[in-house]
Amino acid sequence: MQLKRRGLTSGGSPLILFMCQLIAALDVPLDLQQPPTITHQSPKDYIIDPRENIVIQCEAKGKPTPRFSWTRNGTHFDTDKDSRIMMKPNSGTLVIDISNGGKPDAYEGIYQCSARNEHGTAVSNNIVIRQSRSPLWSKEKLQPYIVQEGSSLVLPCRPPVGLPPPIIFWMDNYFQRLPQSNRVSQGLNGDLYFSNLKVEDTRSDYICYARFNHTQTIQQKQPISVKVLSMDAINETFAAFLNDTEFFGDMPVGERRPTFLVPTGQNSSKLVLRGEILKLECIAEGLPTPEIHWIKESGELPAKRTFYENFQKTLKIVAVTEADGGSYRCTAKNHLGLVHHTIKVTVKSSPYWINEPKNLILAPQETGILLCRASGNPKPSITWLMNGIPIENSPDDPSRKIDNDNIVFSDVQKDSSAVYQCNASNEYGYLLSNAFVNVLAVPPRILTPPNHLYQVIISRPALLDCLTFGSPVPKVQWFKDNHASILDGDPYIAHKNGSLEIHVAQKADSGKYTCVGINELGKAENVVHLEVKESVRIIAQPEYRVVQKAGTVVFECRVKHDPSLELTITWLKDENSLPEDERFVVGKDSLTITDVTEADEGTYTCIANTSLDKDIARAELTVVAATPTPPIIYDYPDPPSDLELTDEHERSIQLTWTPGDDNNSPIEKFIIEYEDGLHDPDVWHNLTEVPGQKTTAHLKLSPFVWYSFRVISVNKVGRSQPSSPSRQYQTPGAAPDENPIIVKGAGSEPDNFVITWEPLTGIQSNGPGLQYKVSWRQKDVNEEFTTIKVANVSKYIVSATPTFVPYEFYVQAINDYGPGPEPLIHVGHSGEDLPMVAPPNVRVRVENSTLAEVHWDAVPAKSVRGILKGYKIYYWKERSLNKRKRRNTGKSSLMFDKNKTHGKLPGLEPFSHYVLNVRAVNGKGDGPRSPDQHFETPEGVPGAPAFLKVTNPTLDSLTLEWSPPVHRNGILTGYTLRYQAINNTHKLGPLLELVIPGNETSWTLKNLNYSTRYKFYFHAQTSKGPGSSLTEEGVTIMDEAMASRQVDIATQGWFIGLMCAIALLILVLLIICFIKRNKGGKYPVKEKEDAHADPEIQPMKEDDGTFGEYRSLESDTEDHKPLKGSRTPSNGTVKKEDSDDSLVDYGEGGEGQFNEDGSFIGQYSGKKEKETAEGNESSEAPSPVNAMNSFV
Repeated sequence: MQLKRRGLTSGGSPLILFMCQLIAALDVPLDLQQPPTITHQSPKDYIIDPRENIVIQCEAKGKPTPRFSWTRNGTHFDTDKDSRIMMKPNSGTLVIDISNGGKPDAYEGIYQCSARNEHGTAVSNNIVIRQSRSPLWSKEKLQPYIVQEGSSLVLPCRPPVGLPPPIIFWMDNYFQRLPQSNRVSQGLNGDLYFSNLKVEDTRSDYICYARFNHTQTIQQKQPISVKVLSMDAINETFAAFLNDTEFFGDMPVGERRPTFLVPTGQNSSKLVLRGEILKLECIAEGLPTPEIHWIKESGELPAKRTFYENFQKTLKIVAVTEADGGSYRCTAKNHLGLVHHTIKVTVKSSPYWINEPKNLILAPQETGILLCRASGNPKPSITWLMNGIPIENSPDDPSRKIDNDNIVFSDVQKDSSAVYQCNASNEYGYLLSNAFVNVLAVPPRILTPPNHLYQVIISRPALLDCLTFGSPVPKVQWFKDNHASILDGDPYIAHKNGSLEIHVAQKADSGKYTCVGINELGKAENVVHLEVKESVRIIAQPEYRVVQKAGTVVFECRVKHDPSLELTITWLKDENSLPEDERFVVGKDSLTITDVTEADEGTYTCIANTSLDKDIARAELTVVAATPTPPIIYDYPDPPSDLELTDEHERSIQLTWTPGDDNNSPIEKFIIEYEDGLHDPDVWHNLTEVPGQKTTAHLKLSPFVWYSFRVISVNKVGRSQPSSPSRQYQTPGAAPDENPIIVKGAGSEPDNFVITWEPLTGIQSNGPGLQYKVSWRQKDVNEEFTTIKVANVSKYIVSATPTFVPYEFYVQAINDYGPGPEPLIHVGHSGEDLPMVAPPNVRVRVENSTLAEVHWDAVPAKSVRGILKGYKIYYWKERSLNKRKRRNTGKSSLMFDKNKTHGKLPGLEPFSHYVLNVRAVNGKGDGPRSPDQHFETPEGVPGAPAFLKVTNPTLDSLTLEWSPPVHRNGILTGYTLRYQAINNTHKLGPLLELVIPGNETSWTLKNLNYSTRYKFYFHAQTSKGPGSSLTEEGVTIMDEAMASRQVDIATQGWFIGLMCAIALLILVLLIICFIKRNKGGKYPVKEKEDAHADPEIQPMKEDDGTFGEYRSLESDTEDHKPLKGSRTPSNGTVKKEDSDDSLVDYGEGGEGQFNEDGSFIGQYSGKKEKETAEGNESSEAPSPVNAMNSFV
């Protein structure tokens, strides 16, 4: 078991500075005296929401507890004089209450927090407080655009200037985004550009929207009308619009070469800051639509940081560096020609850290240094402050000396403790870092928990922690059990951070370990315990099985494990859990499957688990057809017999045998096994296989082996029992035929070189006295090989080697008969050491609510001290921004390739505070960590509400109750409820929408229809948008009086009599019509029809069994109605004869209109009522109750 630990390195600094750096890597325990440290503060540029209280954060730690004060615009800010301002207890965080008439703009300004105690003063950044603003669109009268087809057009947006700037998008009247393409697209300034116009671009609802995320508001520009005319349409409408409307073009617009709509001219320039996103835009007009291409004139575009947006019209380069400066050329091209534009990009940089000052903990009379190095363009100026005061105005300190941009301390005293601020600034920004110097004399203390139990598997590494703190830095020593000797040297490795490592733990290493930390002021000790456990091993593995359908199969899995560890055995089928089927029976050491089916074929896996390790074994199951009728018994073959050895030679022999009965399944092959009675008695090994038709095999043999042979028959059912062994045959000895394989050389420690190999087996030794000749020499150094002979081992360690240098080496087998063949020379490196430095210049850029990108600079190659494997990012969630309480979610880590200097962290939780650091990794392990970087993920869309239910139904109301989402992912801004009625034919009524405040958990809907089912769609919303919806249905109750009245009417005698009279009348009419028809049509009306034949009124065909002489216009209309559920034309229009249920039919105008509550304006027109009365297409059978409803 390996515990989490911090890697500490010394580099080439003097010992006293190295010891200071070790202490600086640890946090000072809070029970010790220490200057203040700012732990949390608001961002430098803090835009506030005018609807919420202003919270300016400033948190600090220290001993004694720090006191806080503020300045505003450079002068002292007395928070006690304003009743709206409250400072949180034991904190410097200000809460400004702007409710009840408070004016947020009155509190705009530059704020700075100071945290002080008797050891020094720490200061925050300058926090600029500005109120977010979302102004209304200026009023303007927009004229419609009448434009010739093929022309270009720019629809201006000109959004109001807000803080922060709004997000621009174009939509129509129905809040649907307008489709964009390489022909029609939105520019970076928000304008909508048409490279060329088509007739289908005609519409009256081009609407530009500006979304102000900070205040969660959307402003809408007045709709813009565009009419695109072809030449025929222009000739017809020219006169009508000439006096009233701006008219573009008076000639047909044909194909033309590209020209740029934006930018203008042939050249332009762009300034961008290092680390920001560079966006360059080129939008061209022309016919056909031009294609845009980008190149960098002064070099190649950075492949991994370059992206194209807006249909290639926008070139985006993320994480800009100084190398991205230069000239960029965009080209617009169609088949008529091309045009170029060159943009000169200049990259400047605000300051960024090269060496950020770190806290120093020094003992009296010690020496240390505060480093402050920053870079930027222009080069930043470095200034130092002490306790918030310029250092030149601070009291003199003889132990302090300013050396260029650094401060050197020598022979410090207790009164040298202070907080120093380094300010690096240029015209594009500044950096401010606090670092304290704390002079302490503290005896050792051990921070590792006492009596911790470590458990490891035998032959694996064990690492015991002993984290100490003291000033001066304590020296750590380890002892085992009650022995007085210090643990140092093989097999123990004492690390500089106090940890003790046992590279290959054995049973004898179990016991009690004591670590002792000593400095000149005293000592401290701690006891931990180590237990070395046996590994888990599957000693009887499941084997391949062939079973007949409906048969039974048993897979064995017997396990040996450490009895002190709990064992869990899990079976899988095809890497998934076993089917939930009683036919699968899991026993202690086996899996039994009864009544086998074809679906049971597959791979079965046995996994033996303990808390420390696991072992895995797999076997295949094949299902063959069931026994036919009459039954033919298929079984394993009988074993072969009569084994005979002939044609004996030193390296070969011939084996013959007699096959056994195949039991109705032909023998497919024979497996020949051997036993080595000299080296490996009672163990049988596979030697070869021969086809089932052969009964003789010529076997190749090895020297110095006592052979016995046996044969196994195999058919489709399985393997036979082995035959009886043959007589023993002994081969004479010889020199080895081969050298060890898998020869490797690598260091396990910085000062050794370990040569390992796979030993030869007994049968490979070829004779007695097997040894290995191990030779090595440093590569590229003029020296001879150093050679040593070893036996019964598979490893040799060369000690006292330089760190990570190449060696040539080889391993040769030797026995009493002579050496093996000439060995191959291999090359390996001596041991690596941990990297010396942490990756510098770590930056974090949050891309969205679940993804962040981390950048760092590569470590110098000389500092790696080994093979650089890559960079590892450790990150963890410190807390959710919805909850101020910290919650440790455990650290995660991601490894990135050694050639990368950036990586992305996916799967982050929205609206959370995260911390990360970066480490270089070589074959030895992790190097020192970079300074912790803090970042916050923005809000995301929320999850679905926890539940939604409908309660308290009445005649005209329903109450909805819900619970907020479990995953809010931000600050809930409200809920959206949409609902619609469902009639008795399951048609949906109009969809109504209601916005509910975010602090509500129930809502009552009133003025609903009685006895009506409603469907509800409900979702929560943050500033990032709506979350997932929940749906529910509810029914209002029926009016009891109405229901009883309907039932009473339907059961009245007079109603029944009326229905019978109507039925009798219909029967009489049918009889009369039948009589008239049999007369052959000899009546006046028939004669008139014959004389004046109406082509619209066709007589029925002879073979048609319907009455067809008469047909009214109304019935004709009915015949042409579309079927229920049929689609409207693709252009969205509905003709009068196509549908009798359009929105136009329900109102007075040509477009559907809604009231503020979402209901239609106006009532159903008389036309609709007439059509409904004339053609009821309901699929339900009429009932007496429904019939009476129409009379009431």
